[in-house]
Amino acid sequence: MRARVSWTLVMAAYLAFPSFQRERVEEMGFGQIFRIERMRVDPALTQALRSRWDAEVSAFAFPWGHMIPSLEDVSRITGLRVYGRAVSGYTYPCYHDLAERLLDLPIERRSSLVPRVALQESLGLFEAGKNAGESKDEYLARLARVSQRELASEPGPQADLDLRRFLVLFLGRLLFATRGDAVHCRFLPLLEDLGEVGGYAWGAAFLAYQFDGLSASERQTSTSSFYPFLQVWAYLHLPALRRGDLIRSGLVPFARRWDSRRDTRHLADQLERLQEAIDSYPYLDARPYFGRSVWLHALNLVLPLNLFLTQRSLGLRQSVVEFPVRDRFRRPGRSFRGLHDTTDWRERAREQIENWERKGKGVRSDATTDDAYLQAYALKYGGKVYKSARHQVDVTGEIASLRALLQSAVQDREAAQRQTTELRSELERVRGTGAGGASSSQSTGGSPSLMEARLAGAVLRAEEAQRHLEERERDLELAHE
Repeated sequence: MRARVSWTLVMAAYLAFPSFQRERVEEMGFGQIFRIERMRVDPALTQALRSRWDAEVSAFAFPWGHMIPSLEDVSRITGLRVYGRAVSGYTYPCYHDLAERLLDLPIERRSSLVPRVALQESLGLFEAGKNAGESKDEYLARLARVSQRELASEPGPQADLDLRRFLVLFLGRLLFATRGDAVHCRFLPLLEDLGEVGGYAWGAAFLAYQFDGLSASERQTSTSSFYPFLQVWAYLHLPALRRGDLIRSGLVPFARRWDSRRDTRHLADQLERLQEAIDSYPYLDARPYFGRSVWLHALNLVLPLNLFLTQRSLGLRQSVVEFPVRDRFRRPGRSFRGLHDTTDWRERAREQIENWERKGKGVRSDATTDDAYLQAYALKYGGKVYKSARHQVDVTGEIASLRALLQSAVQDREAAQRQTTELRSELERVRGTGAGGASSSQSTGGSPSLMEARLAGAVLRAEEAQRHLEERERDLELAHE
């Protein structure tokens, strides 16, 4: 289902709720989302940003350095809460019994998906298609009017059922939407006690889901979740791209202030112009973030917010840092349908949840210049940060630097290889002497077994050092190529 249609359906159900239900949604921290005006999708901007996302470090890699959407961005743009308990708990391979008990909806056995149409109709969203000649406002008003007839008007068990169904639709089709028509039940266990829903950091879970969506296959050119976030983030932090119109200044959350600028050019032309604009972007918008690196949680999504990569956005000089590598926290893949075992993510991700509860780690820098970081950044990314066809990159100096580094790495690896060979030969000699060499070994101050253990340890260390040097040599060869 298209993202804008999902937004309209969720909004219609929200507007159909009686006031006491809308107040409950407000108390849960979701009310600000429903104050945001409908926004045009900007597929060219989304594609341009997706092409710059480095999934290995969970950050955008721009010509001037890394940039990352932060928790403060989520709070300002969407109004979602970014504090409270980590969104974590059990996931199950099948939600049949739980969905029947908490939603009173049919769901196939051994399934984790609620049929979208059945879920919509349980909220009174019948005949959800837009009529010919019907304006957007008329369409929304009609849906809300029809939905209102089916919803409980007084507090009670039926009202709780309505609210829980609405939250499954809201979370499954708007904030954490997946591709396809059905709606996943993964958050349903957290909705059993409606009084506890507002205690979770849903904004942090939303940011984790954004990171995961950006890290999906490069063939996927759009985002399936709440698209205004990434667009407004670009409007705020990359204003020179001129993709958004500030039409309602002063409103909060910030997404209410903007709309996507209409662009009638062909999508490919828009994308090429955007890539060129990013490649030659004049400056880094250095608004302060909350300033803490922390792990983000959305059940089986446990992803890092690596703000230490963007120290310049905090008004600091960027120090040299170790770039993260892929899969620091292993999980069963991106597809929620692939979760075939019952898993308690509070236990599986205990270390990362403790990191969240400690509010992560503040970003600090003692650097007086960005030069060392920029050299390391250029070594890692090279010309890959440029995407436009007409932007030419002078790589002569980079190639010369890489060639020198590669030559040094080859020499280091060969020296390590010689040392490993010598140590192995000595170890074999000691082992070969066996008991017969005990007297001579004792005369030198040690037993054969002790010498053998020391040599074996030295061989292991030498082999490990050699492996690291071989990996570095391969990385430099790939970068040089």
